[in-house]
Parts: sequence; structure tokens; C-alpha cells
Amino acid sequence: MSGTHRRAIGVETIGMTMRFGAFTALDDVSIKVPAGSFHALLGENGAGKSTLVKCMMGFYHPTSGDMLVDGHEVAIASPRDASALGLGMVYQHFTLVPSLTGAENLVISREKVPGIIDWRKERAALAAFMGRMPFKLPLDVKVAELAAGEKQKLEIVKQLYLGRNFLVLDEPTSVLTPGEAQDVLGLMRGMTKAGDLTVLMISHKFHEVTAFADDITVLRKGRLTGTGKVSDLSHKEMAAMMIGDQPIAALDSRAAPKPDAEIVLKVKALKAPDRTGLKSINIADLGVRSGEIVGIAGISGNGQKEFLEVLAGQRAHNTGEVWVRGMPYTATRAEARELNVRLIPEEPLKNACAPKMTVAENIAFRTFDVDGNGKPVSWISAGAIKSFSARLVQQFKVKTASLSSPIASLSGGNVQRAVLARELTGEVDLLIVSNPCFGLDFSAVAEIRARIMKARNAGAAVLLMSEDLDELLELSDRILVMSDGALVYETPIAEASVQTIGEHMAGHH
Repeated sequence: MSGTHRRAIGVETIGMTMRFGAFTALDDVSIKVPAGSFHALLGENGAGKSTLVKCMMGFYHPTSGDMLVDGHEVAIASPRDASALGLGMVYQHFTLVPSLTGAENLVISREKVPGIIDWRKERAALAAFMGRMPFKLPLDVKVAELAAGEKQKLEIVKQLYLGRNFLVLDEPTSVLTPGEAQDVLGLMRGMTKAGDLTVLMISHKFHEVTAFADDITVLRKGRLTGTGKVSDLSHKEMAAMMIGDQPIAALDSRAAPKPDAEIVLKVKALKAPDRTGLKSINIADLGVRSGEIVGIAGISGNGQKEFLEVLAGQRAHNTGEVWVRGMPYTATRAEARELNVRLIPEEPLKNACAPKMTVAENIAFRTFDVDGNGKPVSWISAGAIKSFSARLVQQFKVKTASLSSPIASLSGGNVQRAVLARELTGEVDLLIVSNPCFGLDFSAVAEIRARIMKARNAGAAVLLMSEDLDELLELSDRILVMSDGALVYETPIAEASVQTIGEHMAGHH
């Protein structure tokens, strides 16, 4: 970092258009991000947000349109040109070198790195630079050992260290706890207020936009559908700009779960090794009643995945018991069928589908070998599979070219709808769900959450693991926090405080 203090810069696009062959990804979009402002870019998946940003940052050459930086027209032919003008980008996925420390990552990211690095000088300069940063980071630890939140902060610090003063943040908080998200966005907000930085944030989370952004720009299907001051807009109005006038599936009004409802899932003194084999998960006592959603919050890597694998029968446990409706449960297909247990794991294409098999076959996995009364059939009928799947595809609005397309050819939202169709059809007594809406767009999310709520209202016990705290607050009757392999905190939804939950997630008890 040259040590010179640079001021925030304003950026504007005029008539930005990007065509890929016959497809117009971006259609005449003009946006203005004034110097020192915190601007949010909203839109569903496929609305053109990333395309716009890639045109701004020199990754794409727009078909037509101009860019102004601080009121002057500029030609940005490559990301290097963008960097030279002070434009930087922080991605959802991390770009740091995991085997190097934070300090090493920062120093080698500079354009001119001395052949021999004088570490004493560099350390002193880094310490001075970090002294101006509102958050502390362990720069001497290998990046591989940092938590997601720390990596995200380091990505942002790297851009600031390189002297960028217009930052594009691509869904920066998808990997952070609420506390970390508040921290990181609060820091950026402070820097914009001080006039040191301009931020353009791509976000899906309305509460972040309301809390931190000055203005919003909304894209839909490649076009600009709205702009405005955040202080003038309600979440409802923002949603309307994003998805037009289509109705959002409303979550059913919920009756409180009955306190004497049957405990469907019971987990006692469960211990199992985690993925690294170095630690173990330890679930002392968990019960989920019929007609309630119990949410499990936690930052990824705190044992939720392993807990789910134990419940799904994919990971052996050392000690402890899992009971479903009073019966010991080991997750065999026969038990799952007998006890009406259904499972929606995260990344369904990897974990809940046979990608190369057809949509129809994937939807029929639970039912293809039994007749209408649940008795095994001697002959598997392709016709029955097709008609069963056709009904579900229609009912769950799965968009597919045909029932015989491989399921891998569907979009993420449609794979998830197909899995939901399979798992939520018929009697469901216990539903185990993990991050069901990860990476899906606004309308798919509303629909999937409504389906889960519907199962609960029909009497299913639902265990919902999610890294999206908004999702848990919206759906759960109770929230438990998992940290370091154990359940460390529990709160009924009526008394839930995001701050307290966040503190337990981060391990500050």
C-alpha cells in the first residue's frame, strides 16, 4: 500500500448492454453509485447482477455502454485496468492462498513485490495499516486455519491494502455469522461515511440492505426495474421490484405446537467422530415434537454436517441413541419407510439425487418398488414411475424439458423442488432438512419454505439445520445453536435475540 490516503470514487454505467449470442443478459442498464455511498444491487438469480459487475470490472467486454469513474469516461479492457482505477471486488468464494499466512497473502498480492521481502519492514507497515482497520485479524496464521468470517474479512482487507476505494461485494455475508456480518458491513459503512470508500453490494438479504445501504438498484431479467433510497422503501416494495407482481407463497399462519405433542425424534448422548477425525460431535439431548420446527443454527464446520450424516445413516456413531416414534432408528430404507422419515440434505444434486438418472426416476426413488398399499411389487413399471412423477412435477412446479431429462440438467431451484416433491409426498412424520434454500432465488425460497411449513402444520416433526439465520427465525418454533460439535444454547422463537444467538454461534459464551 503506497501509504497515500485515497478518497472514495463514484462510478456510473450508462446503457450497459451485454449479449451472449442471441441471449441478452443485460439490457441498457444505467446505474449511478456516488462517491462515498453504500449501494445495494438486488435481483433474483439470473437477473444480470453478476453480468453487470463483470462488465464494470473488465471481466466482460460489454456489447455496448459506457463507464464513468468520478465523472470521466474510462475504458476498462481488463480487470487490471479496473484495479489501476481503484476498483476492487470481493467474491463469494475465497481467492486467498490457503497455505500462506494472512501477512504473506497481503504482501504477494501487490503488483510490485520486491525480489527479497524485508519482513521487518513489511510487518511494521502491516501493523500500521491494520491499526487503521476497525477489525483485528491474526495475520501470522495460515489462511487454511482461519474461520470463514476471518477469511472474508481478509479478502476485504486485501482490497483495501491494495488501495482500492470502490469495492464490489458479491453476497459477502453468505458465509458469516450475524455478528460477523454486522461487523464487516458496519466497518464498510463507517468507511463510506468517512468518505474513504464506495461500496456496491450484491445481496439477497433485505435486512442487511435496510441496515447498511443508502440506495438500491434492482435488476430483473437483465433490465433495470427500480432504484430508490433505502429509507423510502419497505421490504415489500423491494420484493415487488425484484419479482414483479407474482404472488409470493405466503407462509401459513402457524398454530403453536402442542406442548404434549408426541416426541417424534429423540437423540440421547450421541457421540460420533467429525470429518477430521480429531474432534467428535456430542449431542447430549434433543427432542423434536410433532408439529414443530426445531432450527439448528451454527457456522459451517461446527458438526452440523456430521450430525446430519448420523441421522441419515451415512456416518457411524460411537455411543448414544437415536429414536423415532419410540423405536431405535438406524436410517435403513425400511425403517425410513416404516416410520415416515424424510430427508432433504444440502446440495441435493450431490447428496439426494443420482445426477445422470432421469427426473422421473429420481422422483420415484422412494416408491418405485412398492404398490399403492406399500407392499413390494414383483415388477417395476416404468409407466407407473412416469405417471407418479408427472403428477408431482406439476404439483411442485418443477421446470424440466422432459421427465426423461437427466436431473443434473435442471437449475438448482428445480432440483430442490424435485427432491421436495419426492420427500414431502405421502405421510411424513419426521422431516430432516439442511440448508434447503442455499443459492436459490427469492421466489423459489419463499415456495420451499412454505412447503416445509406446510409439512409442520400437517403434524410432521421438522429438524431444520441452516446457516441462514433469517431462515431459522422465519420458520422455527425453537432455535438451538450448535458450536464445536455440541448444542450450546436453546431459545423459543418468541424470545429469540439475534445478538445472543450470534454470540453463541461464534463461541462467546
